Amino acid sequence: MSSSRSPFDLPHRLSLSSQTAAAIRKAIEQGLWEEYVPSERRLCDVFKVSRPTVRTALHALAQEGWLEIRQGCRIRILPRRKSAAPPRSRVIGLISAEPVSQLAHSSFHGITTLRATLADHGFVTEMLVCQANRPSTQRRKIEAFVQEHQLHGCVLMSVSREVQLWFMEHKVPALVLGSCHPSVLLPSIDVDHRSVCRHAVGVLLGKGHRSVALVLPDTQMAGDLASETGFLEGVGRHPQKEAIAAAVIRHDGTAAHLASRLDLHFRSPHPPTALLVVKPWHVFAVILYLLKRGLTMPDTVSLIARDQDLLFSTVQPSISHYPFDDHVLARRLSRLVLKLVNEGSLPAEPHLIFPRHFPGESVKPPHLPE
Repeated sequence: MSSSRSPFDLPHRLSLSSQTAAAIRKAIEQGLWEEYVPSERRLCDVFKVSRPTVRTALHALAQEGWLEIRQGCRIRILPRRKSAAPPRSRVIGLISAEPVSQLAHSSFHGITTLRATLADHGFVTEMLVCQANRPSTQRRKIEAFVQEHQLHGCVLMSVSREVQLWFMEHKVPALVLGSCHPSVLLPSIDVDHRSVCRHAVGVLLGKGHRSVALVLPDTQMAGDLASETGFLEGVGRHPQKEAIAAAVIRHDGTAAHLASRLDLHFRSPHPPTALLVVKPWHVFAVILYLLKRGLTMPDTVSLIARDQDLLFSTVQPSISHYPFDDHVLARRLSRLVLKLVNEGSLPAEPHLIFPRHFPGESVKPPHLPE
């Protein structure tokens, strides 16, 4: 049996009829067939899909003007007029600073739903992981990716300010899944982290805490910067703001560095009595840190998590946090991306989701020394 590589692009197992139509369309564009496409049975063998899937794909291409289907006749490839404009790309780029598997649960769910929705509408997706390297390196990777796939549009996830600016300056249709950096004018969809953190610090101050800290990774991501802004706004709006000690504890994301940064604050003359932790996976690192040092939650230190995590429901005392319906984000993301690719652009404005506050049992008034 020959092991030579097939000249055809095999479709992925996601919305097979749309993927198969895209693969047949590409084969026609590359001139792999001349006047007629192969039989349905042959196409099933080539693309490793069922006959109903092939039939649905062929009828979709006939509606697009690629094929002529007549009862009892071979399926003819319709000639493409040379003067006609080339067909628009059906490729949507997904650009992230980290692999999709490492995204927050809500973002992962949103992207999974988006890919299925786009496939149902005849689009394919291509993924690029563009880590926060030097700006020149990022630009080269983005330019090569956009040029190679002739992208119809892009979704940007947790990318740097330089990447967002590139899409804005080059006017490539893009939607930010997250928040835009300052001076970046692109459409975006995200949780309103600024308002969440402003509300959270208000809850802590309302309980009587006067030494509070925000714990966040030093990623310089727009959503985290917005969180810091909201935290400081919440402190600044308090009537007794002069009496409040507010700290921002930045760390590199590792448990060791997080513990060393917490040490600096908990060994100070006025250690924090309440923490607002940005990332869910750092909540558990903070709890372990407190336990190792004989500090209990919430008797010694109160804690609020900015984001949600499925494990929070298994912890006692339960963690105060801000949950929202992942399906809401997924549906809104899919609608916005379809509107972007169909209309060619979206207004450069944020689409914000404000989650509800789950009080939990991790917040109580501070323990004051006698």
